[in-house]
Amino acid sequence: MTLVSTAALLDAQRAVLAFNVIQLEHGEAILRGAELAGRGVILQVSENAAKYHGGLAPIGLASLELAREAGTATAVHLDHAEDETLVEEAVRLGFTSVMFDAATLPDEENRERTAAVARAAQAQGVWVEAELGAIGGKGGAHTPGVRTDPGEAVAFVAGTGVDGLAVAVGSSHAMTSRSATLDFGLIRELAAAVPVPLVLHGSSGVSDADLVRAVDAGMRKINISTHINGVFTRAVRERLDADPSLVDPRKYLGPARDAVAAEVARLLTLVA
Repeated sequence: MTLVSTAALLDAQRAVLAFNVIQLEHGEAILRGAELAGRGVILQVSENAAKYHGGLAPIGLASLELAREAGTATAVHLDHAEDETLVEEAVRLGFTSVMFDAATLPDEENRERTAAVARAAQAQGVWVEAELGAIGGKGGAHTPGVRTDPGEAVAFVAGTGVDGLAVAVGSSHAMTSRSATLDFGLIRELAAAVPVPLVLHGSSGVSDADLVRAVDAGMRKINISTHINGVFTRAVRERLDADPSLVDPRKYLGPARDAVAAEVARLLTLVA
């Protein structure tokens, strides 16, 4: 298997998990887990991760190369890009999909800029995700307790031409406890009304059982970041606590990479 389009991956699987890559070990762990589970997966690079590395190219090209060498179908996605120039760079580098996030802008400007991004990226064969109002935890309209309106979602997709839509159904970004309460009735209503795949952001805060229920209700792309970061960090901390004399990063990053691979495989199997 190798690098595949995000559209093809979504067509091939009932649901696709998308995990964020912060450093090389993350990408290696995610793909090892996908190979163990025998499932396709999406590597995501966020705008924040690009800033951390001083630009998109270093971590983006590394993720693309990992995908090309992967033993299972892998797509590479730009996550939460608020800058059109970053989207353009991702398309040039060979990313298979992008998320343009203009959800904090006034509604009309969000729609206009999103539509322009969608036209340009789709002309290059790139799948485009967007967001109507911000998901909880981002300081926008969709704080916990606020939900995506199905009629507005249908109109947004029709007006922008996007390929996938992130919706607010009760999850929140950067949760370290898996205690989010999802609105499954709303997910079903959105899935029936919206003609493109629905994306669940903030999935780190969703329990195993509710991830399964969300997929059953119609969620197609499931974004997970904070949860695997927690797995990674706990493994590093345990290794360093066990041997404070360690100085070789491979001695603690390796076990963390293995721990993430195991958790990725488990989560992929969970929603298969």
